[in-house]
Amino acid sequence: MKSNKRTARIAGLIYLILIIAGVFANLFVRSSLIVPGDAAATASNIMANEWLFRLAYMSDLIMITCMVLLPLVLYVLLKSVNKNIALLMVIFALVSVPIMYTNMLNHFAPLLLLSGADYLTVFAADQLNAQAMLFLNLHEAGYNVIFFGLWLLPLGYLIYRSGYFPRILGVLVVIAGFSTLIDVSTFFLFPSYTEIISSVVMVPGAIGEFGFCGWLLIKGAKIPEIKS
Repeated sequence: MKSNKRTARIAGLIYLILIIAGVFANLFVRSSLIVPGDAAATASNIMANEWLFRLAYMSDLIMITCMVLLPLVLYVLLKSVNKNIALLMVIFALVSVPIMYTNMLNHFAPLLLLSGADYLTVFAADQLNAQAMLFLNLHEAGYNVIFFGLWLLPLGYLIYRSGYFPRILGVLVVIAGFSTLIDVSTFFLFPSYTEIISSVVMVPGAIGEFGFCGWLLIKGAKIPEIKS
């Protein structure tokens, strides 16, 4: 029982690091530096805060690495509930990881374009700024193309069915998964409404993920020890 609680708290710690790293990179750094539709202002912000932009890059790499570890630890906790569903959770989570790692090149590209290197002198400043903005937009699209929240659906099911956690947490995590899918679909199908929809649907999603993360850290999981 104690070892399972420890494993649950390790999962909670990894989840917390994942959330903090992602929030820092996306909501704190990129949202403050990127000016939608204004390539020149965005380029100026990035170069004036280059170290912060690089820190966001590293923060995202930490987040993605946690995305490798978290589903594996949760699999250990929840495989006894339904091994096939637990495996599906791991597959949904891990399939997005190579895409996320590759997508980070789009985050790094603006630093190369705005570096002032000699080989870039063939481009005018406004051309370099426009290319930098293009890569940042591709990075945003890359975040959405992976259906990042899909793994939350089997996870929520396992939480609900397990009896190891309050069932409401399972419901909230499933809602978090659907909220992410709605947000992604809106980004590609109805881009004009992305900001409005995101502000609505991501609130219950945040409640679900923060709630489950907090429960793992504070309470652990009531899982009976299985003797081999």
